[in-house]
Amino acid sequence: MAAEEQIEFRVYNSMTHEKEIFKPKVPGKASMYVCGVTAYDFSHLGHARAAVSFDILFRYLKHLGYEVTYVRNFTDVDDKVRRINTSSKFMFVTCE
Repeated sequence: MAAEEQIEFRVYNSMTHEKEIFKPKVPGKASMYVCGVTAYDFSHLGHARAAVSFDILFRYLKHLGYEVTYVRNFTDVDDKVRRINTSSKFMFVTCE
């Protein structure tokens, strides 16, 4: 992707409290690492908000022509799940 073809894309930098032009470390490539769901109880709107928000960002970066690496994790809450499982009428299954 040539620099002159780039559309100026601004993002909010929470450290400087300003909108700045997005400049990836590797021209034409963007990487996203997003913390995913902490699944130890019933699903709620907050789970969807994070998934939808970052999916929109991923798709927009692709639309702008970036090669995007998108990684999302699921938080490991094994001990909390086990504790809830023993004190609840609900059954949670964990993978070892």
